[in-house]
Amino acid sequence: MSTSSEKIAFISGANRGIGFETAKNLASLGITVVIGARDMSKGETAAKQLQALGYKVEAIHYDADQAKSADSVFEHLNKHYGKLDILVNNAGINQEQLMGSNNSSTVSKEILQQTFHSNLFAVIELTQKLLPLIKKSAAGRIVNLSSILGSLTLHSMPNSPIDPAKAFAYNASKTALNVYTVHLAHELKDTNIKVNSAHPGWVKTELGGDNAPMEVADSYKTSVQLATLDSNGPNGGFFHDGEPLPW
Repeated sequence: MSTSSEKIAFISGANRGIGFETAKNLASLGITVVIGARDMSKGETAAKQLQALGYKVEAIHYDADQAKSADSVFEHLNKHYGKLDILVNNAGINQEQLMGSNNSSTVSKEILQQTFHSNLFAVIELTQKLLPLIKKSAAGRIVNLSSILGSLTLHSMPNSPIDPAKAFAYNASKTALNVYTVHLAHELKDTNIKVNSAHPGWVKTELGGDNAPMEVADSYKTSVQLATLDSNGPNGGFFHDGEPLPW
């Protein structure tokens, strides 16, 4: 069981990419980090890398596609720590070409369902399951990994900077995730919990591709900022690197 002063973080999909860098940098602040991984061998490898740096990190199984996976995460965190200070909903998928096409008239029901399940419904399920533990924190923080591609304002403006990126299922799932951020933050506004959406940047990950301008090593910054906000920090916002983004 953790002490009241020890901070505990859970990050979904954190065995690689943005999630791994977020885990590494939160752990470097003295926070105990629990990595959620679909493939436990990869999760254990990631945890051992960070343990070798002297960080308090462990890996547990979490698969958004498996029934009761959120339950098992809750049971582990409750048994071993008794609370949760930081939840980073990092795991997500994309099954479309992000740049240079508009598939709004052709996107399949299957891709819409799979994308919304991973990027929205599973996030809501996990957050709702872990919320009782977050309410035990003196300063709970929930960070939802969104994307600038979820911004309706930017998509609809003339000469939009994201005009070429019209992957409908992915973009719509992130817009909906932002709605969840706003609503949950409003519900929790009189508590010690803050809920915000993060756009990490266009990052050279499997999802972002090789043409992305941001290196993976720099992709943690927005998530870590929002995960470690002080009591005067924002609630119910959408941010990249400390700057607010339009919804």
